[in-house]
Amino acid sequence: MSTMAMPQPTASEAAVRYLITNYSPKGNKVGWLMMASILVEAWDLYSIAFVLIFIKEQYNPDPLMLGLAAAGTQGGALIGALLGGWLSDKIGRRVMFLVTMVMFIVLALAQAFVPNITWLIVIRFLLGIPLGSDISTGYTYIMESMAKGEREVMGNRWQFMFAVGEVLTIGVIVIFLLLDIQHEMLWRVTLGLGALPALIILIMRHDVPETAVWLVQKGRYREAKQVAREMFNDDLAMLPDHDVEVPKVSTRAFLADLRKDPIRWRATIYGWIACFVQASEFSTFAFYLPVLFVMVGVSSVLGINLVTMALFSFAAVSGWVGPLLTPKIGHRGISIAGFSIVLASLLVAAFALYTDNKILLPFAAAAMLWGHYWDASNCMTIPTMVAKPKYRGTASGFAYMFVKLPSFLAIFLFPTVFAAIGQANATLMVAIFPLIGLLAAIFILPEVYGYEND
Repeated sequence: MSTMAMPQPTASEAAVRYLITNYSPKGNKVGWLMMASILVEAWDLYSIAFVLIFIKEQYNPDPLMLGLAAAGTQGGALIGALLGGWLSDKIGRRVMFLVTMVMFIVLALAQAFVPNITWLIVIRFLLGIPLGSDISTGYTYIMESMAKGEREVMGNRWQFMFAVGEVLTIGVIVIFLLLDIQHEMLWRVTLGLGALPALIILIMRHDVPETAVWLVQKGRYREAKQVAREMFNDDLAMLPDHDVEVPKVSTRAFLADLRKDPIRWRATIYGWIACFVQASEFSTFAFYLPVLFVMVGVSSVLGINLVTMALFSFAAVSGWVGPLLTPKIGHRGISIAGFSIVLASLLVAAFALYTDNKILLPFAAAAMLWGHYWDASNCMTIPTMVAKPKYRGTASGFAYMFVKLPSFLAIFLFPTVFAAIGQANATLMVAIFPLIGLLAAIFILPEVYGYEND
C-alpha cells in the first residue's frame, strides 16, 4: 500500500520556521525599542484630553468641532494602520518605522503653531497617519524578532507603555500649571513636545536592521544571513549564499488564508472584537475622565490632573502585571479577567454618577483602568502573532484598524452623547462594550499562548 509523501519545505520555509521559533538574545532590547514608540503615540493621543479644556477656553468650539480636535489623530491612525501594515509587508519593517518617526516629528511640531481650531483638526488628522502605521509595523517587528512566549509578553506590554506616556504627559501639564504658564502656551507646548521623544526614538532606531524573516520572504538571502548573524548568532545554513526571485504575495489572499485554520481564524476574530470593544470602552469613559471630573465637580483643574495622574500610575502597574500573568493564565484568562473587571467598574461608576457620589467615582475609574489594561493587552498581540509571516504586517494593521475606528467615533461623538443623555446614562451605555468582550473571550477565543506559525 503506497502512501503519499508530505511535501518537503523549501529552504525559505525552513528558514522562516527556524527564525520564528528561535530565541534572540537581543530580542528584548529590540522589543522595548519598538514598544517605546507607544510613548510617542500615548503622548499625542492623550495629551489632547488633558489640554482640551484650554483649547475649548480659547476657541470655544461647538461639541462636534471639539470632538474632531480630540479625535482627529484617531481618524488619521485608522488610515495609517491599514496603509502602514500593507507597506510594511511590501517595502519592509525598517523603512516604515524610520519614515513614520520623521513624519511624526514634523507634524507634532506643526500642531503647536496652528492659527485656529480648523487647522488643529487638519494637522492632528495627518499626524495620526504615521502613528497608526508605526504601531502595526512595531508589532510585526516584535513578532519576528523574539521567541514564542517572550514576544507575547512584550506585545502585551503596550498598555503599560501607554500608561507611562499618559503619566509623563500629565506630569508635564501639572508642572506647567504650578508654574502658572499662560493657558494657550500650555496646550501648544504640550502638544509640540511630542516631537522630542520621537526624535530620541528615531536616533535609537537608526541602526536597527530589517527583520531576517521579512528578508527571507523577499528572497534577499544574503542580507537575511547577515541580520541573523547579528541578532541570532546564526548564519542560516539552510539558505544559499545568493539572492533568489520569489513570487509576490497578494494581500487580498490574507483573509482567505485565515479561514484555512480554525484556530487562527477564531483567534483573529476575537482579536478584532477585543480591539473594537476595548477601544470603545476607553475612548468614551476613560479618555474623557478629566472632562468628566470637571463636569461633576470632583476637584480643581490642578487637582483633577493630580487625581488623573494617580489613576494612570495605578493603571501602569496593571499594565506591567498583566503581561507577567499571561504565561500563567493564558490569553483567555487575562481577557476574561480584564473585561469582567471593566464591566463591574463601569456599573459602579454609573451608580456613582446617578447618586452624585464624587468620592466613589475616582475609585470606580481606578478599577476600570486596571481591568482595561488587562483586556486591551493582547488584542493586538493575538492577531499579529497567529498570522503567517508574509501577511503579518497586513494582519497587524488590519487589527489596529479595529482599534482606531471606534476610537475616532467615540472621541468625536461622546461629548455630544454626554450633552444629550447625561454622564450617568452615557457611562451605563458604555458597559455594553466590556460585556461583548467578555462573551467573546469565553466563547470565541481559543487559547493560543505559545502558538507557532510559519
